[in-house]
Amino acid sequence: MRNTLYLIPNTLYLIPYTLYPAPMQLTDKTFIITGATSGMGRGIAERFAREGASLVLSGRSEARGGEVLRLIEQQGGRAVFMPGDISLPETNRQLVEQALETYGRLDGIVTNAGHLGLGAVTEIGPEEWHYTFAANLHSVYYLSHYAIPAMRQQGRGVIVATASIAAFKSFPNHPAYCAAKAGLVALVRQMALDYGPSIRVNAICPGPVDTPLIWDSARAFPNPEKAVENAAQTTAIKRLGTPEDIAALALFLASEQAAWITGTAVTIDGGVMAR
Repeated sequence: MRNTLYLIPNTLYLIPYTLYPAPMQLTDKTFIITGATSGMGRGIAERFAREGASLVLSGRSEARGGEVLRLIEQQGGRAVFMPGDISLPETNRQLVEQALETYGRLDGIVTNAGHLGLGAVTEIGPEEWHYTFAANLHSVYYLSHYAIPAMRQQGRGVIVATASIAAFKSFPNHPAYCAAKAGLVALVRQMALDYGPSIRVNAICPGPVDTPLIWDSARAFPNPEKAVENAAQTTAIKRLGTPEDIAALALFLASEQAAWITGTAVTIDGGVMAR
């Protein structure tokens, strides 16, 4: 346990640091988080709840959504869950309406839902290609389209979009995913210019993170287990990232500590892109 030395006239006290915890960074803030039922999205939801945020969570699995809700509520947090397909405009409109009806305000959105859409250009079908763009790129447009007016009404807001190092780096059999994530980075930069200074917009670009998604992605390689092992070894830190790593960055970008950061794509990849 850490201790802090406090000087008081004519006395000297060594007071346990834990008696003076750091203030929560998102108290009285309301956030929508998509893709919140597993992996990075779940990690972000749990961290934001611990930091005092009221949450509207989205995902396709009601069972997993219920698990996240129970955990947050057990820890004293506030959250509601709405199942749905984030690639549809109506789902995104309903999320914003839910935030306003439940909490009376909306301070930010974290767009984390996505879809891999594996297959080379000559192999992936048009339906899968379009759905990959709908889940990774169009969904961010839809949610931003409905959320920005609500945030501007109260004077300010923040958007954190989960992109990927795939926006800057090619991967075998990932053309739809790479193209959609590159488009997302461009969209983030444009929205930052269009809606600043009241709305800050940034992207997170994760590298290999230990979530179900990396194992789905590894199916594009001849030996999936070896591909995941190699992914960890390509990092300068020699390990996969964790949902907690990503959640820490998302929290920073959503908080007032990042008040002068907008229009940027922050790489968090253990050093992969340094090569």
